Amino acid sequence: VIRLPGSKRGVALSTDCNSRYCYLDPRLGAAHAVAEAARNVACTGARPLAITNCQNFGNPYKPEVFWQFREAIAGMSEACRALATPVTGGNVSLSNEDGETAIRPTPVIGMVGVMDDVELRVPMGFQAEGDIIVLLGSTRDEIGASEYLATVYGVEAGQVPALDLEAEGRLCRLLVSAASRRLLSSAHDVSEGGLAVALAECAVAGGLGAALSIDCGGDSGPAPDRLLFSESGARALVTLSAGRLGQFMALASGLNVPAAAVGRVGGDRLCVEFGEVEGAGTGAGAERRLDVSVEALSKAYEEAIPCAMEG
Repeated sequence: VIRLPGSKRGVALSTDCNSRYCYLDPRLGAAHAVAEAARNVACTGARPLAITNCQNFGNPYKPEVFWQFREAIAGMSEACRALATPVTGGNVSLSNEDGETAIRPTPVIGMVGVMDDVELRVPMGFQAEGDIIVLLGSTRDEIGASEYLATVYGVEAGQVPALDLEAEGRLCRLLVSAASRRLLSSAHDVSEGGLAVALAECAVAGGLGAALSIDCGGDSGPAPDRLLFSESGARALVTLSAGRLGQFMALASGLNVPAAAVGRVGGDRLCVEFGEVEGAGTGAGAERRLDVSVEALSKAYEEAIPCAMEG
């Protein structure tokens, strides 16, 4: 978020693209990139306004590469129309390959948004002990094309998560409206890596842990790993004080955005329990599935590049 000189207005910027999505389904993957960029901007409290783009592909004289390019442009166009974020410009980089193998299609989206007062900006990290954590949107059993499937099982395949552009628009409007009312302590989108990674990022950014209890929905509900790592779209994590919860939930209901209080901020560990639980964060009747210190999360995050180079 950048403050405009001589003004209270601010500009929010985000760039996004999941090349795995675009490799498996170029049209849907490009649309996801637009939607994720819009969510990121909206999480700051800024209204998504317009995009630029950088289209990175292999040799377009190869039919399969030209098809990827065409599909990605179609997906980007569809999402931009649905979210009312016109394309202001961009560039294209082609023939990115070694002669035999092309890069994955990577249509990077740069989203810009605007806020009237930068003092209303919402940070990503957890901010205060005792704040309520609310999960916005619906988590479905969508593990295909996920970071979890690739990292844990070495499989890069499956169906890219479905994309509901109307739901994405409603979520963005809720985030912007809540920020303008000063209801939120923090906000962060749920995307690559799912809920588990979003929680870890919030904990690392804020230096605070959290305790969550998530209802699996009984025997018919998704398995805990699916709930943690599903990459379903149109989701975000927000935190707010208990006194503002009622007003926020009413606002979410009015905009038809699913919202569930799932825990509280506090401590120096990130703990997630699963089961049919009475009350978020109580742990009654739940089975603990995730318990890690914020220090360990921060170490893994900060030392990722040295570890990768050593490996």
